[in-house]
Amino acid sequence: MNREAVIAEALGLLDEAGLDGVSTRRLAKRLNVEQPSLYWHFRTKKDLLAAMAEAAMAPHAAAPLPMPGDDWRDWFADNTRSFRRTLLMRRDGARLHAGSTPTGDLDRIRHKMAFLTASGMPQQDAQTAMLTAGRFTVGSVLEEQADTGPHVGADLPADLPAIDHESAFEAGLALILNGLTHPTEA
Repeated sequence: MNREAVIAEALGLLDEAGLDGVSTRRLAKRLNVEQPSLYWHFRTKKDLLAAMAEAAMAPHAAAPLPMPGDDWRDWFADNTRSFRRTLLMRRDGARLHAGSTPTGDLDRIRHKMAFLTASGMPQQDAQTAMLTAGRFTVGSVLEEQADTGPHVGADLPADLPAIDHESAFEAGLALILNGLTHPTEA
């Protein structure tokens, strides 16, 4: 049993049981080991969850970085969509990611920030844009993953439309991009 195998099995447990179902007891049982042996790889459950969050983000971490000459708007939208797709790949992916610190991704984040500033965006605006897009995406996916479908029997107006999560996400992303393209005076 190595660290990667523990993380892979923990992500399998996440997909099967959801974040609330991930426990070191259940994980040890799945791995056919005693619970204390997990502490060889992860001192605390928080450490395990952080490693799981980093591993779950691997598809987004492999997305192409922006290149000089790329249109920053197109790249920003594609990067945000990639983040959303990655969060949606795992059950409770947004909950797992929320509050995590991207320590393994710092060079990529620096590259993205440098691209935005080289594209003419002030440093503070680039930081705020990345943070805003990230939090918007996590919040959108949290809502989407919590949506249990039609609320039969709920006391809702008959004319309340069903939520199309992808369309709502794209509309919000367009608002963020529009705000970056046409900033208002504060």
